[in-house]
Amino acid sequence: MRRILVSVFCCVCFLCAHASATVLAPIEFRQLVTSSPVIVHGTVVDVRADWVDGRRAVETFVTVEAGDYLKGDLGPRITFKVPGGQMGRYRTVFVGAPTFQTGDELVLFLKSNGPSYPFITGLSQGLFRIVTDRTSGRRLVTPPAVVGKAGVDERVVRGDPSRRPVPLDDFRTLVREMMSSPAQGGER
Repeated sequence: MRRILVSVFCCVCFLCAHASATVLAPIEFRQLVTSSPVIVHGTVVDVRADWVDGRRAVETFVTVEAGDYLKGDLGPRITFKVPGGQMGRYRTVFVGAPTFQTGDELVLFLKSNGPSYPFITGLSQGLFRIVTDRTSGRRLVTPPAVVGKAGVDERVVRGDPSRRPVPLDDFRTLVREMMSSPAQGGER
């Protein structure tokens, strides 16, 4: 019995030593706008997963047809990478990484490190999905689940009025205001 307990203890210690966690620190909207070199509104035209790091992990590569750029310009089509994905029966899960489908309309806040593929700023925080309101037909931008506010620790609450969808034109205006006056207050 003692051997089994020692074996279980050793296994738990080994797993704890090699465990890692994803910590997603909320990004204030102003910081998201100013720290992202590229902000693009577009539609997903391709989603594919592929092996990376010598077949040790799977990443998803998403291609977006750019409708218009609010900041920067990467051309008419952009392919960016998202950690995690599935190849056949193998799956890599990365907490906080969004998923995509062909036809998704969205606004992306992108960064890149050198010559590699761009990536979304703050994982799911740099992704704003666009939906059509059934009653008015207006296109609305839906905020991500977590958006930081300067110097404030707060809980994520279902039905929070600050997380309501915003008309696409109002969202564009808000982004442009943040870019033109980055040092002033004004949060969403």
